[in-house]
Amino acid sequence: MNDASPATVFDGKAFVRDLTTAPGVYRMYSSDDSVLYVGKALSLKKRVTSYFLSTVSSPRIAVMIKQIARMEITVTRTESEALILENQLIKSLRPRYNVLLRDDKSYPYILITDETWPRLAFHRGPRAVPGRYFGPYPSASAVTSTLDLMQKIFKLRNCEDSVFRNRSRPCLQHQIGRCTAPCVGLIAPRDYDADTKRAMLFLDGRSGEVVDDLTRSMEAASASLQFELAAYLRDQVTGIRRIQAKQYIEGEQAEMDVLACAMEQGTACVLLLAFRNGMNLGTRSFFPKTNGVDNASEVLDAFVSQYYFEQRPPREIVLSHAIEDAELLEKVLSAQAGRKVEIKTSVRGDRARYLDMAVSNAVLALSTEITSNVAQRKRLEALQEMLGMDHMPQRMECFDISHTQGEATVASCVVFNQEGALRNQYRRFNIDGITPGDDYAAMHQALTRRFKRAVEEGVVPDVLFIDGGEGQLTQARDVLKELGVTQVMLVGVAKGVERRAGDEQILLPDGRILRPGAHSPALQWIQQIRDEAHRFAITGHRGRRQKKRDVSRLEDIPGIGPKRRSALLKHFGGLAALKEAGTEEIARVAGVNAELAARIYASLHGLESKANLPEPPLEP
Repeated sequence: MNDASPATVFDGKAFVRDLTTAPGVYRMYSSDDSVLYVGKALSLKKRVTSYFLSTVSSPRIAVMIKQIARMEITVTRTESEALILENQLIKSLRPRYNVLLRDDKSYPYILITDETWPRLAFHRGPRAVPGRYFGPYPSASAVTSTLDLMQKIFKLRNCEDSVFRNRSRPCLQHQIGRCTAPCVGLIAPRDYDADTKRAMLFLDGRSGEVVDDLTRSMEAASASLQFELAAYLRDQVTGIRRIQAKQYIEGEQAEMDVLACAMEQGTACVLLLAFRNGMNLGTRSFFPKTNGVDNASEVLDAFVSQYYFEQRPPREIVLSHAIEDAELLEKVLSAQAGRKVEIKTSVRGDRARYLDMAVSNAVLALSTEITSNVAQRKRLEALQEMLGMDHMPQRMECFDISHTQGEATVASCVVFNQEGALRNQYRRFNIDGITPGDDYAAMHQALTRRFKRAVEEGVVPDVLFIDGGEGQLTQARDVLKELGVTQVMLVGVAKGVERRAGDEQILLPDGRILRPGAHSPALQWIQQIRDEAHRFAITGHRGRRQKKRDVSRLEDIPGIGPKRRSALLKHFGGLAALKEAGTEEIARVAGVNAELAARIYASLHGLESKANLPEPPLEP
């Protein structure tokens, strides 16, 4: 590792003089110790030297070089290791001049769980559940449609384990022909395992092998006079044949992603068109943060490495522009996937047609995004003018309170910047210890908790919106004064006389009350933030209220104390599964006899006549 003192002008030529020729990763830092750029190199000496020649490749690079205060290097054994390390550092450090993939959403997968009776399910988030994950899919709708096909053909269960373990009769999914009801033993484990394996082969894009296997099994069943089984297998073959007849790429089971990049006005759009098992799963648009990069090839290069280091790559990746690291990425991604991965740019036939489609859609999505960004900037400029600020607000927060007649009070805090919502920074506050229904006290508590932490972390908004009138605004003003926060502009958002959208009153710090009207771009921006805070607060309140009521519904049943309530919820995995259980199943829980089980069932289903049974003794 080498570095230079930020107090002096960085001497790049001196830095590279003794630099190794080995592969590795280099990092450039500014005087405030923030990371400017992370790059990889087959030869560190050769690559880093290129930055300090008399001529540089672009004005963007020239500006970056002037800001370098020090550099660090990490030597790796191979260029492949350098590529992997580069991506890890870009993800964690978010350098100022690298192309950054901005996507805070986890990608949807299909999951087949690893258990005695595997479950077929939609999955999003960390892959913590044991099983096989198939994907990622470009959208939730693509997963839903694929799951719909899978259940019709292979009839695997999709119910939660808590429901599955406590079924006494087949559910509606079995009745409509979408599940073989393993919960009540209507299918043998061996046959269910066979369906599971075929489903995995199908999702792996090997439907031809599935059809061959099913055909052999069907013929064997028919020969042994097992006609019902033969008919079941025949229906599976028919279902797969129908899917194969709808293949979008003739004659093959393609597993391919088509990526097209369009750029304009410093904004880039990468459009992903996905094919799995030969079927078109639809598109998804990404808008990477380019940080001054104006070359589509460079954007695609960064996108491919950042995206597929997080997701399992398909067998083929077709690109609209050739990329510098294609050969290296093929090598690394193939090793990661455990099979060959090809990156192509020169394609013909169906692939060329789909590449043209992806390019056209990328251009269209980019145009829509630019139009949206222009409109968003106009709204922010109007907000700046309305608030009399000398700069455009960078960070905005909005607070709202939600409750039902004082019950389960929740405060929400949503965060926006100039690009839109920062959902990973949203916060909810459960409000306790106040008089029920006291919105002022609730607002005071939430703001105190939020800004105590903000002061410690040094992260405060430029503008703080409060959903409410002068009373709520006074609470906010008092909290900020108590905590010594002075650099935040307070803005109240009060509903109009008739509470119609567009009639809102904007309360400013100097006492002015503005009524911008529905056509005001500034008010449209405020409404967007206020409505998001309102939605987030209501969602949290409903969840807290329902959780409280779920517990209290059991507590209100005579004879149910904390121990029995805990035993019931633990046995069934939650109130929803308990409600689906019959009295016989409820009576199997330790400490619950038939009489109490009948009372529980009656209470949960509103059966007053049964609820009039004699009360059982209270538990000790």
